[in-house]
Amino acid sequence: MNFHIAFLFYCLITSLIITSTASASGGGNETDYQALLHFKSMITNDPLISWNASFHFCDWSGVSCGRRHRRVTVLLLESQGLQGSLSPHVGNLSFLRFFSLWNNSFQGTIPHEIGRLSRLKDLSLDYNKFSGVIPTNLSHCSKLENLGIGDNKLVGSIPKEISFLSKLTFFYASTNKLTGGIPPVLGNITSMKLFSASENSFGGSIPNTLGHWKSLTNFYCDDCNLHGTIPHELGRLSRLRFLYLGSNEFNGVIPTNLSRCSNLEELELSKNKLVGSIPKEFSFLSKLTYLSVYHNNLTGGIPPVLGNITSMEGFIVAENPLGGIIPDTLGHWKSLTQLYLGGCNLYGTIPHSIFNLSLLANISLAENQLTGSLPSAMGEMLPRLEFLQLRNNQLTGPLPPSISNCSKLRFLEVNYNNFSGKLKIDFAKLKDIYFISLGDNIYGSGEVDDMKFIDTLKNCSRLKILSLNNCKFQGVLPTSIGNLSDQISILALDRNDFHGNLPSSIGNLVGLIGLSLIENRFTGKIPSTIGKLQNLQEAYLYKNQFSGPIPDAIGNLSMLTNLWLNSNRLERHIPSSLGNCRNLLELHLDDNQLSGGIPRQLLQLSSLTIILNLSQNNLSGSLPVEVGELKLLTSLDLSDNNLSGNIPISIGGCTSLLFFSLKGNTFQGMVPPSLSSMKGVSTLDLSHNNLSGQFPQFLQQLTLLEYVNLSFNDFEGNVPLDGVFANASAFSVLGNSRLCGGLSELGLPKCNIERHKKSFPLLVIVILIASTLFSILCIVYASYKKRKSQLMSQSLRDERFIKVSYRQLLKVTNGFSEANLIGDGGFSSIYKGILDNYGSRFVAVKVLHLQKPGAHESFIKECDAWRIIRHRNLLKIITSCSSVDYLGNDFKALVYEFMPNGSLHNWLHSTTRKSRLNLLQRMHILIDVASALDYLHNHCLPTIVHCDLKPSNILLDDDMVAHVGDFGLARFVGTNSNQNNTSVIRGTIGYAPPEYGVQIEMTSSGDVYSFGILLLEVMTGKNPTDSIFREGLNIHKFACMALPDHVTDVIDDDLLNFLQEDHVTTKGALANAKNIVECLASIVKIGVSCSVDSPPKRMNIKNVVHHLQHVMDKLHNINIIGVNS
Repeated sequence: MNFHIAFLFYCLITSLIITSTASASGGGNETDYQALLHFKSMITNDPLISWNASFHFCDWSGVSCGRRHRRVTVLLLESQGLQGSLSPHVGNLSFLRFFSLWNNSFQGTIPHEIGRLSRLKDLSLDYNKFSGVIPTNLSHCSKLENLGIGDNKLVGSIPKEISFLSKLTFFYASTNKLTGGIPPVLGNITSMKLFSASENSFGGSIPNTLGHWKSLTNFYCDDCNLHGTIPHELGRLSRLRFLYLGSNEFNGVIPTNLSRCSNLEELELSKNKLVGSIPKEFSFLSKLTYLSVYHNNLTGGIPPVLGNITSMEGFIVAENPLGGIIPDTLGHWKSLTQLYLGGCNLYGTIPHSIFNLSLLANISLAENQLTGSLPSAMGEMLPRLEFLQLRNNQLTGPLPPSISNCSKLRFLEVNYNNFSGKLKIDFAKLKDIYFISLGDNIYGSGEVDDMKFIDTLKNCSRLKILSLNNCKFQGVLPTSIGNLSDQISILALDRNDFHGNLPSSIGNLVGLIGLSLIENRFTGKIPSTIGKLQNLQEAYLYKNQFSGPIPDAIGNLSMLTNLWLNSNRLERHIPSSLGNCRNLLELHLDDNQLSGGIPRQLLQLSSLTIILNLSQNNLSGSLPVEVGELKLLTSLDLSDNNLSGNIPISIGGCTSLLFFSLKGNTFQGMVPPSLSSMKGVSTLDLSHNNLSGQFPQFLQQLTLLEYVNLSFNDFEGNVPLDGVFANASAFSVLGNSRLCGGLSELGLPKCNIERHKKSFPLLVIVILIASTLFSILCIVYASYKKRKSQLMSQSLRDERFIKVSYRQLLKVTNGFSEANLIGDGGFSSIYKGILDNYGSRFVAVKVLHLQKPGAHESFIKECDAWRIIRHRNLLKIITSCSSVDYLGNDFKALVYEFMPNGSLHNWLHSTTRKSRLNLLQRMHILIDVASALDYLHNHCLPTIVHCDLKPSNILLDDDMVAHVGDFGLARFVGTNSNQNNTSVIRGTIGYAPPEYGVQIEMTSSGDVYSFGILLLEVMTGKNPTDSIFREGLNIHKFACMALPDHVTDVIDDDLLNFLQEDHVTTKGALANAKNIVECLASIVKIGVSCSVDSPPKRMNIKNVVHHLQHVMDKLHNINIIGVNS
């Protein structure tokens, strides 16, 4: 009986299951099923393998159904790599409560049918490529609590209808293109807890009505183009924890009633135009951990009562003219790790209480007027100190020896103060230190052990820079200087009082790039071990008392570019081995006691392009004919020696000379006419020799000659009246008794010239007339040809730029010498030089190769572009020049601010560069470049497309800030010109997008493609034309295949080494490693998204900037420490 009952029960259950299964294809379930199929059908790149008929749709990945009705309640498809558009049929999933497509690549508009989902509580569409406007009927989703639409391409305004969502608690719309301000009616959503709308272009001000958001905890509106004042109504938000309003245009004062936000933890107001003082009332914010107001115009000092905020961890107020003292009460901040007060006009002493903050890792008090001394127990008091920057103050007393106990210290910069006393820091305990700058203080007292601290530096294996300039050190430099790290690249000991021999152990510092020992009293021989410094590029040993011969081993320094041995007591011959220094740009051996002849090998150094100064020695013999091989040399000084014989005719080969002196020798014979080839010479001194013969008339034809001295020789004949000889103060001919004529001021007798009537042959007259007519025709043609470029150049100069001539550019570039050449492209060459009327600062001169097709057009394009663009991440143009050279050829040049750190390409691929880019440096560069493109694409009228973005066009300044240059291929979008058809050149292979090969029009999406390739190159270290990329594999696919789990397989080895060599400071090493890998994956993903083949599918550059900044913020949160060398 029981068996039959059980059997009947089994049949009943089976029947119910079959019925339930059958109903899955009918009624409401069928509606959901069809909606999901339509959703899947609009996905172009479909990884949803499980979405097939083999499984019930409730079992499909990302789908969850209710137990009761088996209707779809959850559709969760985050980070699935989905591409395509969002089907409007999702509006039929009427039971849907949670819908997330976060971090995919959906495009198109957000369908308004989503407004039908009346049960929807959570909608997450952020981190996609949705465009169009925010659907107004989202307001029909009356139960919606969380709305995420950030990191897309949405335009228009935030719909006022959103205010009807009375249960909304989370609103994320950051990084779009939203405009129209923040609607005041949003203040009606009293349930709001998190509002994030940063990285938009809202404009307008913050509505006062947002003060109704009593439940708000997080408010992010940084970089939204907001202006006006910060409304005091925000002070009503008593639950607010995070308030970010940085990088806007807010003016006025900081509202004092923000102090009523009693739960506030982080307040970011940096990079605005705020005035007034830091409110004292902030002292009531007992939970505040982070306050950043840097780069405003705040005054009134640092309020002492802020010390009551005992939870403070980061206090960043740099770059404000605050004035006043550092309050002692800041010592109450026992949790403080970062203190940045640089450039705040602070004075007085550093309070002792600051040194009691044992968690402090970073202290910057630079560029103030602080006085007093540092506490002797400073090292014990700050055991976690990593970064100490006190430069440019008025601090006194000794540097505390206890700094030795700051075992994590990596950066120590205290130069330009008044510190004194012996240096007793035991650097052996500072194993991670890489930067030490102690100069312009007084540590030396003439005692034997003044330099004992050098012994302790031998264990600092990471030391890169050691600067001890002007420290008043005396005595003998200890031999232990040779025990410094072989990684040290800069050693500077200038302007001390060292005497005795330079230790031979200096040869152990094989990593040295720069050695500077200027103005000491070193004696004895220069040690031959200096020849071991194979990486040495610059050696400054002048103004000492070195004696003996110049060591032959100096010829081993094949990388040497600058050698200054002048003003010593060196003797004997100049070693011929100097001819092996094939990179030598300038050589200073003047003011010594050298003898013998000038080695021919030295004069055969084609690299010598700046200065060769052998003056004030005892050199003898003739001037070798090889001197003519110095074709690019700009300054040759052989004065005050015992050189004799004739001036060789080959001297005319020195066509780039600007300065030439043979003064004070015993040269004889005539001045060779070949000197007339020195078209650019400005100073010529042949005085105090035994030269004779007719006065060199050809000198009057050297139009750039500013001063000539021919005095105390035996010239005869007529002194001309033209050229340099038209100005009595510009030349001297004293001591030549057989001269006549010239200016009356010279007091020379008149020349007795017999006048004869001469008849000119008819042929001569014809030639003269023909030459004149031909010259006129050439001038007319040249004027016609140059008119447009001259107008462009003139408009550039007239607007805001200095004027510069061909002659000036010739001079500052040393005659466009190879030594000054820093870049060579298709249309131009770029030279380095110092421009006097630009504050004697270095500039880069871009000279167009006008003989090449397209160069003239390139010049005009650059002028067009530079007239309308200004941005901190674009290369700064100083002026332009459109003229003719000395042969009458067209000459066009652009003069830019010089970027001392060279190009990004060299940092990524140079085999000679020792230092490499760490992660933060690479991120800053990428953000800089993306910001420049964002400016060109979205903030210029008309829009500018660069068309040739690549690492060699990205230049880095002193602070490693990136600047985009070379607009020779740039295009203006939306103009009527036919510029897109004017050139067949379309970017550079590897960086140019595929559409440039098949279409004429160039758009901003092409720049985004190039940026994506550039980003992948920065992160992988591989050039897109690398030999590994063949048979269908390119850098885009190479990176894409590594995502998301194998990204470290493609990351640049140099970058991974940085992260593995304790350049990551961890609270939890494993957690940090995971977070860093996630950040690396996010960065590479941005590059992949930018470099897809289809232009519409590429990211917008504004979103790129935001994404990169978002990753940067994450990196800062996990304490990535870069190498600031």
